[in-house]
Amino acid sequence: MNKRIFLSAPHMGGEEVDFISEAFASNYIAPVGPQIDAFEREFAETVGTKFAVGVSAGTAALHLLLRCVGVGAGDDVFCSDFTFVASANPILYCGATPVFIDSEYSSWNMDPLLLAKALGQRARESRLPKAVVLVHLYGQPADIDPIKEVCDQYQVALIEDAAEALGAEYKEKAPGTIGLAGFYSFNGNKIITTSGGGMIVTDNEELANKVKFWSTQARDNAVHYEHTEIGYNYRMSNVLAAIGRGQLRVLPDRVVGKRKIFAQYRESLGDLPGVAFMPEPAFACSTRWLTCLTIDPDQAGVNRDGVIRELEKNNIESRPTWKPMHMQPLFKGCQVVGGSVSEHLFSYGLCLPSGTNMTEEELARVISVVRGCWG
Repeated sequence: MNKRIFLSAPHMGGEEVDFISEAFASNYIAPVGPQIDAFEREFAETVGTKFAVGVSAGTAALHLLLRCVGVGAGDDVFCSDFTFVASANPILYCGATPVFIDSEYSSWNMDPLLLAKALGQRARESRLPKAVVLVHLYGQPADIDPIKEVCDQYQVALIEDAAEALGAEYKEKAPGTIGLAGFYSFNGNKIITTSGGGMIVTDNEELANKVKFWSTQARDNAVHYEHTEIGYNYRMSNVLAAIGRGQLRVLPDRVVGKRKIFAQYRESLGDLPGVAFMPEPAFACSTRWLTCLTIDPDQAGVNRDGVIRELEKNNIESRPTWKPMHMQPLFKGCQVVGGSVSEHLFSYGLCLPSGTNMTEEELARVISVVRGCWG
C-alpha cells in the first residue's frame, strides 16, 4: 500500500521548535506568557490590525464575538450557508437562531445581493438580525465591500469568519480585518497550525480587551478571585503560541505553495469533461487552502463520489465540499435565503489533497488516479 496522502497535513517550518524551547526554558508552560504576547503582536502586524487576541479555537473566537455584540436568546444571526458547522454552532451557544444566506457562483461565498434583499426585508419588518457572520471559504475572500456597506446601512455588526483564509487578500487587505472583528483558525489542517487555536483581530480596543477578559474566566482585578461576569476557559496556551510564531514566518511560502498546487491541478485536470475549478474573482487573491472543483456527471461520465472512492482505494484522502447548513439535521427548520447554489456546490464539489508538504511524486499520483476515473 502506498503511503497515505492527506487532505492538508501540518507543515512545520523549522523555527517552531526554537520558540517552544524558549517557552520551556522560561518555564512559561501555563496558558499565558511572553510567547502569546509576541504571537498576538506579530499576528496583528501581519494582517494589519491594531489588536489580536489568541484563543483556544476559532469556534471559541466566534462565540466570544457574538457575545460581544450582544447576541442572546431570541435574536437572529445571518450566517453563510455554505460552510463548516463551526461557523453556526456558536449562534446556538448564545441561544440565538441562525438564518442562512446562500452563495454566489463567482466566489462560492455569501451573495451580497441576497444579503441586501434579506436585510431590507427585515428592516421593513423591524426585526433585523443582531449580526452577520460572513465566511471566507477555502482560502477565498467573499466580496466584502458591498456586504459591509449593507451591514453599515442597517447598523448590523459584521463578523468575519476567516478561519480558512489566512494569507488571502481582498483588494490588498486581509479578509477578517474589514468588519467589526474577524477571526482565524490554527487547526491542524489550516494553512498554518498551532495544533489547535484561533485568533481574534480588530481595531476596536474595547472589544479586544473584553474578549481577552472573558477568555480568561472573566477574573476581576482583585488580589483574590473575584468574578462579576460569566467567563470561559478560552485562552490560547503559551506553548501553542510558540508554535504559531514559527508558523507565521512561513505563511508567505505556504500561500505560494498552495497556489502552485492549485495551478498544477488545473493544468493537469482542467481538460477533463465536466470539470470546473473554484473561480477566483478579480477582487480576490485566494490562498487556495484547498483545491476545490466541481464534476458535472452528465458531461464527465463519472460522479464526484466515484472519484472519492477511487482515491480512497489508492490511500488518498479527499472530501466533498461542505454540506450547506440548511441541509444539516441540526438546523432543520431554520430559514435559508436562496440555497440552490450551495446545494449545487455540495452535490458536485470535490476537495483534493492540498498539503504544501506533498512531494511532486505524490501530487502526480493524485492526478493520475483522478484522470484514470475518466477512463
